[in-house]
Amino acid sequence: MSENNTLLIVDDSRVSRMMISRLIQSKRPDWQLIEAQNGEEALDIAKASDIDYYSIDLNMPGIDGLEVISQLRHKLPASRMVLMTANIQDSVKETAIKLGASCVHKPVTEETVNQMLEFFDG
Repeated sequence: MSENNTLLIVDDSRVSRMMISRLIQSKRPDWQLIEAQNGEEALDIAKASDIDYYSIDLNMPGIDGLEVISQLRHKLPASRMVLMTANIQDSVKETAIKLGASCVHKPVTEETVNQMLEFFDG
């Protein structure tokens, strides 16, 4: 992990990315934030950047969040990943945990971002 604390926010919703960014900046102003609008873009950014933390939406066009986490996990075992989703099915949460990620439920709020940060700090 880098000393710069870099977070990649992956979500097809521009509003969600903006809300996560704003809340993270208010709590961790020294963190570098990068955004991706889909799974493919996230995987490309991860190849070219030193990312410490990932906030990944589940439902996106193309590659879904669980597949993104699965692909990243093989290459970046030390990175901390959170699956952000409105899908509250136990199977989704269990799969995320098996992949070494935490599952935080949307909508994006100060509370859900705090849950994400607690996992990253853990």
